[in-house]
Amino acid sequence: MADPHTPHRIDPEGLPYAPARLPAKDEVGIAGLAALDLRVGTVLAAEPFPEARDPALKLTVDFGPVLGHRRTSAKITNYDPAELVGRQVVGALNLGSRRIAGFVSEFLVLGGLEPDGTVQLLDVDRPLPPGAPIG
Repeated sequence: MADPHTPHRIDPEGLPYAPARLPAKDEVGIAGLAALDLRVGTVLAAEPFPEARDPALKLTVDFGPVLGHRRTSAKITNYDPAELVGRQVVGALNLGSRRIAGFVSEFLVLGGLEPDGTVQLLDVDRPLPPGAPIG
């Protein structure tokens, strides 16, 4: 079972994110969800990140006039970088930044996890303006 305190990993053999093996998390109430700044953004650039320990891409995402452009490192190598440009994604923006191989990752891009840990990015079903909140 995947430990919620360890970094995301891809493991085709162990299937750490198989839904049948993941218990429910502790209740946090609406305040726990409301504390997260979840926003829609539009990918401006996507490029390989060969310096990262695990395969990853660097994304630059437009989160609108207030939050501006933010960058992140994401283990989403199942996507061609060119297909991500122009796509809308969902990001968690107030988790703090993290330095990864000299690169400052400023937000967490959100996705659903296949049983092996492969990320399928969350998106919106109709275009929204960059910076639109998730409610």
